[in-house]
Amino acid sequence: MATNIVWHKHEVNKATRAESLGQAPRVLWLTGLSGSGKSTLANLLEKKLHGEKKHTYLLDGDNVRHGLCGDLGFSDTDRVENIRRISEVAKLFVDSGMIVLTAFISPFRADRDFCRNLLAEGEFIEVFVDTPLEVCEQRDPKGLYKKARNGEIKDFTGIDSAYEAPASPEIHLEYKDEPAEDTAERLYNLLAEKGLV
Repeated sequence: MATNIVWHKHEVNKATRAESLGQAPRVLWLTGLSGSGKSTLANLLEKKLHGEKKHTYLLDGDNVRHGLCGDLGFSDTDRVENIRRISEVAKLFVDSGMIVLTAFISPFRADRDFCRNLLAEGEFIEVFVDTPLEVCEQRDPKGLYKKARNGEIKDFTGIDSAYEAPASPEIHLEYKDEPAEDTAERLYNLLAEKGLV
């Protein structure tokens, strides 16, 4: 832990930034198994919000691991650190007035709660993309389940590493066999009904 540092308070703050952007900043945190459709849905949702002139940024699991978290593996310890870093980045984006979308397996409740607790009340919106394991395995867009089943990948969520489903997410989105565009529209409508977009 760093010592001898003091938070510098700036005159332009989250409220003034959000006002200039004309939106309420928040994090839309999509969580679910690999292959559940998180990245696809987050991408489609961001496109819809962008079309409505909302100011957004999408943090995607694989993309973040190319840079910010490129030094981390997939052990439980590394997964915790991965989500800690993402949470801090998401907090900065919210402070900038943005709507942040994230697409991370984020298998542990405590890690998702860490991000929730960094933000103000109502700024963390947990979206559980609830796709059955067998459907994720059938999709297997990156061939990871096959590798995990063959023992080529260790600590794979849903196979030999746990996934802790959200206990009470703001949005519980069941997603099995409908087109992604229809599911993204359903997600948008669920968010809109609750005044979250």
